[in-house]
Amino acid sequence: MDFELGPENKAIRDTVQRFARDEIRPHVNEWERDEIFPRSIYERMGELGFLGATFPEEYGGSALGFLNFAIIAEEISRAHEALGAAFNMNAMTCPFTVLNWGTDAQRQQYIAPWILGQKIGFFGLTEAGGGTDVLGGMHTRAERRDTSYVINGAKQFITLGTVADIGILFCKTDPNAGHRGVSCFIVDTSLPGFSTSLVRTRVLGECWPTSTIQLDDVKLPLANLVGQEGQGFQIAMNALDYGRLTVAARCIGIAHAALDDMVEYAKVRTAFGQPIGRFQQIQAHIANTVVELDAARFLVYRLGWMLDVTGTSQPRLSAQAKYYAAEVAYHAAERAYEVFGGYGVTDEYPAARHLNTAAFLRTGEGSANLLRILIAEDALDYRHANDHQIPQRFPFK
Repeated sequence: MDFELGPENKAIRDTVQRFARDEIRPHVNEWERDEIFPRSIYERMGELGFLGATFPEEYGGSALGFLNFAIIAEEISRAHEALGAAFNMNAMTCPFTVLNWGTDAQRQQYIAPWILGQKIGFFGLTEAGGGTDVLGGMHTRAERRDTSYVINGAKQFITLGTVADIGILFCKTDPNAGHRGVSCFIVDTSLPGFSTSLVRTRVLGECWPTSTIQLDDVKLPLANLVGQEGQGFQIAMNALDYGRLTVAARCIGIAHAALDDMVEYAKVRTAFGQPIGRFQQIQAHIANTVVELDAARFLVYRLGWMLDVTGTSQPRLSAQAKYYAAEVAYHAAERAYEVFGGYGVTDEYPAARHLNTAAFLRTGEGSANLLRILIAEDALDYRHANDHQIPQRFPFK
């Protein structure tokens, strides 16, 4: 059993770290201050193959695999947490849904623009009031009329919705069938009747915009249906399994950034005539974060490795990795905020930004409470998470 990253993994990590150092970190304060969405960085990450790590070369991917994908998402999120959204929308949930469930024509048309960063994606699942029952409580309706579907409804808290070009949208095609009446579609945001509005928050800015989507008689060709009618629940749950790897890796990056900030600040900030790093409580915060970060990273990397070698989804591991990594990120950011004291609330340091983002990611791709239930019920033999494993259409094994 070897717990060391291989030479290829380390080379990829070094490449991403250099990219982050040269092309991301120098601009983060400007993007945050001026509320800029750094679209050009998405394209640069696409050009370098970062977004296409889990995709075959025939669709524009770099075929680096899931473990390398986790390493890339971690390092980019460590440099700027907002850019981690690219790895959900443009590198996993949107294009991977089409890769696993779409037709050959859909794969040829849509995957490359997403993973090359040429088109920004959105994943239209959540609705106001839906909460954890996001599919059973769905109200957005797609009605089939001759050669098209006509969609009416609204989505809430849609990441990148205001800047997106093409996305994945879930709607009820049979409103009387509960979650079995949900279907999945590809939607171009330029279509008549499609509109968005920014949801203003103190947590997310224009670097990571979230939005409300309104759909008023939006007409889609039949060819934009992904999979079959009524298959949306299965498609969404499968997408979230893979999305949990992404969010977990992003959380590792945020936790690492919080640790970096704590250590650097503890060395230079003095109190009572010595650096605060000499105080036991500060050391306890740092030690706890170091150990928890390592443990969470092993969970996340194991998930990526298992996806690479088995060629099938990993619902049990994805729930565990996302749950624990999100908790570690939140507690690491909370400790960093405490280490910075009064300076934690200022824009001079990123402590508050890390804490806000980590709190937000505890909900994305499955809230902490939901994932605890999934993990516990699996352990109790009430239901088995891996009963829902689905083979990848293009496995790496």
